[in-house]
Amino acid sequence: MIGIWPRHALADGTLTTQPEFSFAFDDVGWRIENYGTDPDIEVDYRPQDYARGFDPQLDAAINQALDELAKNPAHAPNPEDRPRLGRPPLPPRS
Repeated sequence: MIGIWPRHALADGTLTTQPEFSFAFDDVGWRIENYGTDPDIEVDYRPQDYARGFDPQLDAAINQALDELAKNPAHAPNPEDRPRLGRPPLPPRS
């Protein structure tokens, strides 16, 4: 899949977009354009649900996310383990 980023403005106020990002997925590899990817969980979305304002797909996604968080709780990384990306100190002056 190729993504674009509309960041180059022209003098007339329009924008240009160039392909800048590419993504690969385990199930379909790099070929996701014009197809998408298969869902992990299939949920029927009936017209009656839509008419009533229900979204069973969203409900299933939220439940799945909560189940995954219960099994694999999020944790904050130890800030002491972060890489030091600053410049090294200068040598002492003589």
